[in-house]
Amino acid sequence: MLAEAYLYKKLTAKKVRCKNCAHYCNISPGKRGICGVRENIGGKLYALNYGKVIACHVDPVEKKPLFHFLPGSYSLSISTIGCNFSCLNCQNWDISQRFKENSPAGGEIPGENISPQEIIKLVIKKKLPSISYTYTEPAIFSEYALDIMKLAKKKGLRNNWITNGFWSKELFGLISPYLDSVNVDLKSFSDEFYVKNCRAKLQPVLDTMKLIKKAGIWLEITTLIIPTLSDSEKTFKDIAKFIKEELGPETPWHVSRFSGTISWKLQHIPETPVETMKAAYQIGKETGLKYVYTGNVAGLPSEDTFCPKCNSLCLDRTNYTIHRHDKAGKCPGCGTDLNLILK
Repeated sequence: MLAEAYLYKKLTAKKVRCKNCAHYCNISPGKRGICGVRENIGGKLYALNYGKVIACHVDPVEKKPLFHFLPGSYSLSISTIGCNFSCLNCQNWDISQRFKENSPAGGEIPGENISPQEIIKLVIKKKLPSISYTYTEPAIFSEYALDIMKLAKKKGLRNNWITNGFWSKELFGLISPYLDSVNVDLKSFSDEFYVKNCRAKLQPVLDTMKLIKKAGIWLEITTLIIPTLSDSEKTFKDIAKFIKEELGPETPWHVSRFSGTISWKLQHIPETPVETMKAAYQIGKETGLKYVYTGNVAGLPSEDTFCPKCNSLCLDRTNYTIHRHDKAGKCPGCGTDLNLILK
């Protein structure tokens, strides 16, 4: 299913500039971009991973995590191999990173060939309301994702991107008409962290989130708290302030616990202390965010949704099981709108 890339520019000497993400890679003939799945073949850029599905599962939408978008529903979650980041903490490194180390141009791209039409048939068969493009970075399989998204829209299905947000503006313009919800992994508020840990930059991620919010697409933010790297009080305050002032206090912020045992190259770093998670949660609330959640720590009340006005329990979560106490998206106590997308 080799497909010519949708976003690139031809340069001199048969070089091309990929315009799919914020790296804007200049790629010589026979070479691949940073993501490892886009190759210049004879002066044209091709998406080698088109239709090559490396992961396909039915997940609770809360697992993405999306807590305010179709709560309690399930979503078909799909991915191809590759990523435009090289995060040392990656937990899906076996499908996002490992192949890049030993995959020069011409190397095989693994995955099961599944057409966009077959994905839609599967979603309808399983009676699911949405498709989530996740596990690796959906921007690197944007051609495949976009073709699915267009079909999904025609069938009344929703499209969710779980992403690092390192998009080009051209990519945003291409996919935004078909996007319904996004969770952006805001890894830190330090450009130095992004350069050292991800081999990327912070500003394009911030720009993407602003564009998403301005377009009226539902947005949630996740920050993985890594001890010694992204666990400072300043980091928490900077992120919370950005969310409140630039994206709006109704934008949910998920603070997630790090585990070195499943990371790519940070196995030596211990788990995030629960007290650090609680501190981040408290800073988010004190900053004025309406919805702050902790992740990867079972049993904390901060998994639940409380009314931002009267603090009534509105959605009770245990792992991925949800019990709703809201009344059609409003607080059962005072009637405050809970910023839930229910259909």
